Amino acid sequence: MDAVCTGVAARTRAIPTRTRGRRNHGDAGMTTSEYAMGTIAACAFAAVLYQVITSETVSGALESIIGKALSAQF
Repeated sequence: MDAVCTGVAARTRAIPTRTRGRRNHGDAGMTTSEYAMGTIAACAFAAVLYQVITSETVSGALESIIGKALSAQF
């Protein structure tokens, strides 16, 4: 049993040394154009959400819900 534990410990210590020399040359993150497209998409989504929230239908529904909550009997 002691030989098994020693072998596992040796392999565990060897893991950082095997990967130390490798470098990941893939995508390190988003580029400036990807940030720009993400920002534009977020702004477009915010504009659509604002239009939905400020519409008459949604405003009426919210006012109705709030009115019912304030007039509830406890």
